[in-house]
Amino acid sequence: MCALLVLAAITIDVLSAESLSLKLQHRVGTRNGNYQVSIRPELWKPGQTAVIVCDMWDLHHCRNAVMRVGEMTPRMNEVLEKTRKAGAFIIHAPSSCTKFYEGHPARERAKAAPKASNLPADIGSWCRKIPAEEKGKYPIDQTDGGEDDDPREHAAWAIELKAKGLNPRAPWTRQVAGLRIDDADAISDSGVEIWNLIEDRKIKNVILVGVHVNMCVAGRPFGLRQMAKNGKNVVLMRDMTDSMYNPKAWPYVDHYTGTDLFIEHAEKFICPTITSDQILGGKPFVFSKDPRQR
Repeated sequence: MCALLVLAAITIDVLSAESLSLKLQHRVGTRNGNYQVSIRPELWKPGQTAVIVCDMWDLHHCRNAVMRVGEMTPRMNEVLEKTRKAGAFIIHAPSSCTKFYEGHPARERAKAAPKASNLPADIGSWCRKIPAEEKGKYPIDQTDGGEDDDPREHAAWAIELKAKGLNPRAPWTRQVAGLRIDDADAISDSGVEIWNLIEDRKIKNVILVGVHVNMCVAGRPFGLRQMAKNGKNVVLMRDMTDSMYNPKAWPYVDHYTGTDLFIEHAEKFICPTITSDQILGGKPFVFSKDPRQR
């Protein structure tokens, strides 16, 4: 009996060591029309899991967005290192910047991925809404582009970018340097290539990190909506993202509350979320300028 108990304990320890122990948070509708938080524990096999890094660019037309990316980068890199070491597949997706990586083993791997037999018809396109979202109201007004810079600082930032020979409206050239790209990773901004990569590796689970949650992270061809509607077990790492939301727009809340409002929308209608402490331990990441206590 003692031997059996010891064997059972060893089996549980090995399973835990070989799996990502996650707590998926989503929001379930109630009879009175409200939503309540629900947590679902899951064990994910790292070998069946991909982490997609969305648009963590070196620069952006919004200066505040650049500052927040810089603040989040060290923690995100720790997540990538830990999940990579565990056996997960890391895909770097800095849209419009893949030319910078031509010849890199990670870029060549993406280009060489065999065509998947189940390639979705629209996997190469943006997805701006899925049917489930029709049940709710979009939570923030982002029609102004979401820039939350001080106008004077924004004008000075545009001049600085132009002086460097960059387009102030689209100055990104590569992924932020603080995220290490391993030769065993992949680099792509193509929904087709990324789908081919994950299908070739029989990946069932996808974690999205990066920016911006209400635009690229949700809508890109490799984003939350496409992964969810095409059957992947996809989650957003909600403390490893940011939004493009201007507090001067409806619903007139601070930037960080605006981000959380979209995350709640995602938890209701798109996919569950997790936090980085589930991978790294400690506490979830919080931006230094977030005025709220979380």
